[in-house]
Amino acid sequence: MSAKVWLIGAGPGAADLITVRGMRLLQEADCVLYDALVQPEMLTYCPQAELIDVGKRCDLASTQQAFINKMLVDAARKHSRVVRLKGGDPLLFGRAQEELRALDVAGIAYEIVPGITAALAASADAGVSLTSRGLARNVLFATARVGHGEDPSDWVRPVLAADTSVLYMGVKQAAEVAAALLAGGMRADTPLLIVENASLPSKREWPLTLAELPQAASWQLQGPAILLIGEVYRAKLALAATPQAKLA
Repeated sequence: MSAKVWLIGAGPGAADLITVRGMRLLQEADCVLYDALVQPEMLTYCPQAELIDVGKRCDLASTQQAFINKMLVDAARKHSRVVRLKGGDPLLFGRAQEELRALDVAGIAYEIVPGITAALAASADAGVSLTSRGLARNVLFATARVGHGEDPSDWVRPVLAADTSVLYMGVKQAAEVAAALLAGGMRADTPLLIVENASLPSKREWPLTLAELPQAASWQLQGPAILLIGEVYRAKLALAATPQAKLA
């Protein structure tokens, strides 16, 4: 089989944050299967390609992963150059391994093109380094979210042990996240930062403490949000105004 699939990281949102290699492959693709978080502007890079929306949206109607796997294999049997365009980086909370397994079983060649993950874009927007000399020497990427039918995840212990932690898909579970971390011994005044729509013109950020985090569960955020935890955000928190202003 001469077809090939490229799993490409679209990056955190902004269309011009895709890699040069990723953009070139989009321009050469026959078919592009793209995620929900891929910006429409990025799809203008591949006007020649058949476009297939396989977005997975939290708590909304979504394409099931097994069906995405099948569509990916079917596309590779129909086209020579297929791109699977995944938000952020394909290998970080992107279910890439399930898609790679399906391609392996079907005997279809593939290549992975890394992308910028949301944690890096959020940090850049905030102007706060994930690491800091003498303060933060390690960084943890984790998620508290557990899918239907999956075993519980022991995410609390590594977050408690890390200097800086980034929780993906955690803001909607803000109350549960706060309760679990407080029960594990994390201080109530631990500084946090929530960043919504990282890298986009509509980006917003909220410095707050762990004790204030449960309030975030009621926010009507319009875009993807990421939660950053650690002492590196202490100065950002100190610059923030009253709690009411933080939530504006």
